[in-house]
Amino acid sequence: MTSKRGPERRQTLSERQKKHLRRLAHALKPIVTLGTAGLTQAVVAEFERALHDHELVKVRVRAASHDLRDHNLAELATRSGAALVQRIGNVAVLYRPDTVLPRILLPDA
Repeated sequence: MTSKRGPERRQTLSERQKKHLRRLAHALKPIVTLGTAGLTQAVVAEFERALHDHELVKVRVRAASHDLRDHNLAELATRSGAALVQRIGNVAVLYRPDTVLPRILLPDA
């Protein structure tokens, strides 16, 4: 499943907005895990569903190297049109607002 959103629709966030989203994401648990198989279609589909349901999603990445982890996260963000809010170790926070009814209100940039 490919997203209807591409890099041209990627969310850009100010530092103030990222700080707000980091605060909201602090209590969240990772709900999507990228395993050693990498970025599969099933993972992308699950991530799309999680973004649709929650807008703000924590992702855990289990990769053989730091470069592979960073590449997988960048590819996941690109495929879904989401913004990478934060990455600490093997956990990343990504955000994409719902196009119809956004549930998370961001402060002005």
